[in-house]
This record gives sequence, structure tokens and C-alpha cells, in this order.
Amino acid sequence: MGRGPYFGLRGGWLTFWVTVACATDMTLFGYDQGVFGGVIVTPDFLNLMGIADSPKLQSTVTAIYDIGCFFGAISTIWIGERLGRKNTILTGTTIMSIGAVLQVAAFGLPQMFVGRIIAGIGNGINTSTAPVWQGETSQASWRGKLVVIEMIMNIAGFSLSNWVTFGMSYVPGSVAWRFPLALQFLFIFILFATVPWLPESPRWLIAEGRVQEADVILADLENKNVEDPYIVTESKEIQWAVNYERENTVPWSMLLRGKAGPNGGTCTIRRLLLGMGTQAMQQFSGINVTSYYLPYVLIRSVGLDEKLARLLAACNSVSYLLFSLIGIPNVERWGRRKMMMYAAFGQFFCYMIITICIRYNEDPSIGQGANRQWATASIAFFFLYYVFFGIGWQGVPWLYPTEINSLSMRTKGAALGTATNWIVNFLVVEITPIGIASIGWRFYIIWTVFNFSFIPIVYFFYPETADRTLEDIDHFFQENQKILIHRDRDAKSSKRPARYVEREREEVRRSSSVVPADVQHMVNMRSVAARANAGAGDEEKGLATHVER
Repeated sequence: MGRGPYFGLRGGWLTFWVTVACATDMTLFGYDQGVFGGVIVTPDFLNLMGIADSPKLQSTVTAIYDIGCFFGAISTIWIGERLGRKNTILTGTTIMSIGAVLQVAAFGLPQMFVGRIIAGIGNGINTSTAPVWQGETSQASWRGKLVVIEMIMNIAGFSLSNWVTFGMSYVPGSVAWRFPLALQFLFIFILFATVPWLPESPRWLIAEGRVQEADVILADLENKNVEDPYIVTESKEIQWAVNYERENTVPWSMLLRGKAGPNGGTCTIRRLLLGMGTQAMQQFSGINVTSYYLPYVLIRSVGLDEKLARLLAACNSVSYLLFSLIGIPNVERWGRRKMMMYAAFGQFFCYMIITICIRYNEDPSIGQGANRQWATASIAFFFLYYVFFGIGWQGVPWLYPTEINSLSMRTKGAALGTATNWIVNFLVVEITPIGIASIGWRFYIIWTVFNFSFIPIVYFFYPETADRTLEDIDHFFQENQKILIHRDRDAKSSKRPARYVEREREEVRRSSSVVPADVQHMVNMRSVAARANAGAGDEEKGLATHVER
């Protein structure tokens, strides 16, 4: 007896396995982000690559990965809609595999550069696609939590990389840095084992005209029958969004010139900029001053020795992971806006104190004993900074572009948002060693100012997306053209506005009343036939044949 597609899994279990795949992808992202921070302070690596005395080359070999990520993210604008969410992730994972092999086997800087760029391309593709796939296969009430869980797994990967590089620092020779780079294959193998058998995004399928197949997947994800009024309503809402976007979509030739034309009713440019803005703000918060370089920062700015710096970076990654768990239950309760604003204030405060502490740590007039006290105090605020960032700015900037953009622009919006993240990431990672060496404590003023500026930016410009369906957000931008949203109660509310709830109830009632027995029988036939085509077992195929007769 056949068990049906997805090994017979439906509802919560099916969503769970999609989350496993997406979370593994983000764990790999976090691991890759953190592992080079340990590699770049490994003496064997620095000597073999010939960059021990060159902060410029050290920063470039680290940051060049982000250039690959940028181009990988941009590429999904074209390949994402053609391949679908699953095949795009598999393509990115294959490219990452090639890049990982080149890095692990490198004996010179040119090969390491090539490996870093290729791995970055694959990671850029994956990080642009996984949150979209998760968002489009999740219920509205779970979407935020699941994407935040993905980003917490990103922190878990980051933490793992810190402990692996710390442990391997006691091992002599090149294995101290080759093994940490090779360990990423663990996550690559998990992706190849899970992604192929999981469901495609039903929203992408409807956009491709494969409505019957999408309806079956919607029913499986919700653990309902295809003819259930809720599934019929959800399918109609997605089809409405697809048709509306086709009628009002703006071609790239106009978007690139900043124009929406006569069909700008979906606020396409504004939504793209809002999604890109969250990713830019995440990087300008200064997170990768410490994510890529925390051991380096603790050695150069605070004055710790290498082993203690590595140990503190590893311990910090654990507290970062634990406190980020606060975001899971609260991303829907507090909403995206409050989480970003409150966390930005906390980050501003931490960087302000870090700046003051490092300023006095570098002041020779107060004596070495006082210098050490100020330096020690700064460590506590580096730890506290990660607490605020983990709660508010780790997950939301990845979630927001997948929610704020319309269906036809979701892949493009996520790609542009991720590309923005990576290009700003490159800028930050490239200038950090140079900035610390050149201007010392003044370098940290930059991140203090940026974090403070995020509070009014979010308050005035960013509408809430928590507890909304993706189609609710489409309706909001169709009906609201004002750029400043701080006076709109519905735009600021972390709870779903009553008018959206009532509209959905009305649609469900309408769907329930207009599906009589004969139409319901036709829906049944389509459902069984679609399941058979999707790879159902022999028994279901026989039933489909019987119904068609």
C-alpha cells in the first residue's frame, strides 16, 4: 500500500521537515560566517598564505566570500523563479560543495580566494531562497517563529564554528584550519538528503499555472482535504494576488530607473526598499565587526592573548544562542517593529559604552592598570550587544523581505535584500581590521551612530507584518499609498487588523456556500488525480483511474 508523497507526512510534521531543511541551510550559513574568524588568527594559515603581516590581505581573504554571496543572491532574481524554491537551493548547495573543496585543499592564496568566492555564490543563492520557501509553506501564525528559528540555527552554526576553531587551535599544522573548513560538508549532506523529497512552494506553483498541484500541497501542509473551504479560500487568495500582480507588475527596465509607471498600485519599489533596508540596517548595526572578527577585536582593541580571545568568543556565541531563543515566542507577540526598535536602542547603548571603554583602554595617561580595567569592562558590553542583536535583529531582517514583497516580487525582493546584506557585509568586513588599526577607538563611534538612527527609521517607515497572511500585506499596499505609516493604527498593530479577519471569514463563508455536491465531486476528482500525478502509491493511482472512468 502506497503512503503518498512526502512519506505520508502531512500538517505539522511536513512543516517540521521543511523547517529542518531551511534551518540546516541557515546553520551552514552561520557556520561559514563564524569559521573564518577562527581561521584568520591561526598562525599556520597566516604563514602558509603569506599574509601574517598584512591586515589588508587578511581582511580581503575574509571579505571576498561576501562578494561571492552578493553575486549568488543577485543571480536568484533570474534563476529563482525559473527553477523553483527547491531546485534553487539544491543548485546553491552544489556550488557551495565545490567552493568548500577548493578551500580545504588550498595551499596558496589564489586558490583560497577562488574557493571563498565560489562558496559565497552558493551561500548567496541559498540564503536568498530558504526564507522564501519557509515563508511560503508556513501558516501565518507560525511563519515568523519558523523563520526566527532558522536564524537561531544560524547562531548555532556560528557558535559551533567558534568552539571547533577554539578546540582545533591546540592542534599543530594545517589540520587546525582545514578540519573546521571541511566540517561544513556535514550540513551539505543533510541538505542533499532532505530537500529533494519535500513539497515545492504552493505559491510558486500557482504563479506557474500549476493550481491543482498547489491545492494538494496546501491541503497537505494544513492537514485538510482539498475541498475544505479554508483551502479553497487560501487558493483563491493566492490566485487573486498572482492575477493582481500580473496586471500591475512593473518591469525591471522601469524599476531600475526608480519608476512605477501607471501600474504602480502594488507599491513595488517601496516594498523592495523596505526589505533591502532591514538587511542594510542589520549589517550597519556592526554585527560582523564581531561575528567575523571577535577574536581579532579582543586581541587588537582589548589586548587579550590569542587563546583567551578564542575562548571568550566561543563563550559569547553560547550566550548569543541562548538569548536569541527569546525571539521565538515573541516575534509574533511583540511584532517586527517593536523588536527592531527596542533591540536597536540596546545595541546603541552597548556600542556607546564599548566606545568609551576602548577610548580609555587606549589612553596611556591613566596607566596600564586602569587601561586593563576599562578593557575588561568593554568585554561585558560586547556580550550584552549580542543579547540585543540576537533577540531583535538576527531574524527579523531575513523574515521581513519574504513578507513585505508581493508574490511576483518575493524571490526578487528576497534576492535584492540578501544581496544588500552581503554587499554591506563585505564593506564592514573589509574595513574592520583597517579601521581598528587606523583610528582605534573612534572606529566604534560609527556603529553607535548607526544603531541610534534605526529607531526613527523603523518607527516612521516600516509597517507591521506580524499576524498577517501574505495576501493581507498585498491588500495593505493596494489600499495604502502613504510612505509615512506612524499615524496608521493598522500599520503599527502587532495583531491582525479586524478588517482582514472579517474579509477572510466572508470568503470562507462564500466558499462554503458556493461549493454544492456536484462541484465538490469535481474537486474530489481533481484532488485524487493530482495526488496520483504527484507520486502517490499504487492504491491511490487505481482510485484515480476509477474516478476518471
